[in-house]
Amino acid sequence: MSFNIALGGINASQKDLDVTANNISNVKTTGFKQSRAEFADVYASSIFSSGRAKVGDGVLTSSVAQQFSQGTLDFTENSLDMAISGNGFFATASQIGDQDYNFTRSGAFKLNNESYMVDNNGNYLVGFPVNETTGTSQSSSLATAQPLRIPDTAGAPSLTENVNLSFNVDSRSNAVPMKTGDDPTKTGYVEGRPFNPEDTGSYNTSTSTTIYDSLGESHVMTTYYVRRAEGQGGENDPGKKIPEDDNTYWDIYTTVDGQGVDAKQQDSEGTVIEGTEAEPTAAFSGGGPYQGIRVSFGSDGKPNSDSPGFTDETFRDATVAVGSTYSNGANANQELAIKFQDPQGDRLPTQYASEFEVNFLEQDGSTLGRLTKVETAEDGLISATYSNGDTRYLGQVALVRFANEQGLTQVGGTSWKQSSASGEALAGQANSGTFGAIESSALENSNVNLTKELVDLISAQRNFQANSRSLEVNNTINQTILQIR
Repeated sequence: MSFNIALGGINASQKDLDVTANNISNVKTTGFKQSRAEFADVYASSIFSSGRAKVGDGVLTSSVAQQFSQGTLDFTENSLDMAISGNGFFATASQIGDQDYNFTRSGAFKLNNESYMVDNNGNYLVGFPVNETTGTSQSSSLATAQPLRIPDTAGAPSLTENVNLSFNVDSRSNAVPMKTGDDPTKTGYVEGRPFNPEDTGSYNTSTSTTIYDSLGESHVMTTYYVRRAEGQGGENDPGKKIPEDDNTYWDIYTTVDGQGVDAKQQDSEGTVIEGTEAEPTAAFSGGGPYQGIRVSFGSDGKPNSDSPGFTDETFRDATVAVGSTYSNGANANQELAIKFQDPQGDRLPTQYASEFEVNFLEQDGSTLGRLTKVETAEDGLISATYSNGDTRYLGQVALVRFANEQGLTQVGGTSWKQSSASGEALAGQANSGTFGAIESSALENSNVNLTKELVDLISAQRNFQANSRSLEVNNTINQTILQIR
């Protein structure tokens, strides 16, 4: 019997050595959880035996239990790396649409050739669907989880249809004269200086913005602002003559990539509103003449409510025929509306005694966007930023927990599968309830304490030697007994 006891001790010591060696070998394995060999004594008895004199029958390995304590975090430069700080596992699937999930703490993810997030074994990381614009979660059930994909482009190009513009023009600006009268010999004749974007003296100031055509190509649209003098205007065209008592008129002109374009203010029926036409431009290398619009400010520096171009606290939208300048095959009929206010209607054009300033400038439309940045929030929400300024929410990383983590079945590759002992997989959002937070650009190191493992290795070795010695002593005793004559 003593042979069996010593042999059981040797086997247990060998198991302890194996577990310790496995821990040490995985000390740098991302997401690895150390194991612990747990032993129990063997004790056999019967109803007719005396327990007072009974000796135990040795030892056996009762369990090799994994320890799911938190590992330290190692921060990296890869935005796709993720670590869980707290409870939970990532869920991965070997194929798209497969719901036979593996569960892991290793967050070393990368993109495959189809832009899906995968681990080193090619398994797809799954997440919950979200609203692409707001990031609002649409489900937190593992049944609705789907592989997370990060497209390297953002949608199709869209042409610019609206430009929101608010500004302050300087009331102290000198007016640019217009031609008054047709006969230079007559008294009061003033030689006009028609607007020409190539003549910096023919306008007071300008500002530019980028617009997009139907193919997503960008163009620079420039608006020019020209202060007009009181009492001036065509002598034979009194409709365009500025009243003597009003010096608050400005003419606004537009060019696209240096080419002149017509701008006009129209009523609901599409008819140009009388009194809103600016003086035509001069002919220049970008063509001409072209039509601009005329706006007016009141004595309070705000848009003049008595002017023809006024509506709803600001100037009417200016319709600009930008497509007439395109030669690349884009939509030649493209028109955009310049809206003289921010989208909320809070910032309106003004004419104060202050330097020219753009208070708000924004346009819609976009080119084809290329992926520039990926971010993962603590709740697992993944957002992608593209070169055209778009930001899209692509999904929310699913986290899973179990009632009994030690009941999970190891499958290799630092992964586990659900078992009857572990209980059902419970999915949820990171950083909520009992689920841990997700750290982006970080990996969870192995939770192996190398110093402790080396001490355990020495202890296991000595146990092995002691049991070997016990086996040797038993053998010597038996030899002695056999040699008795």
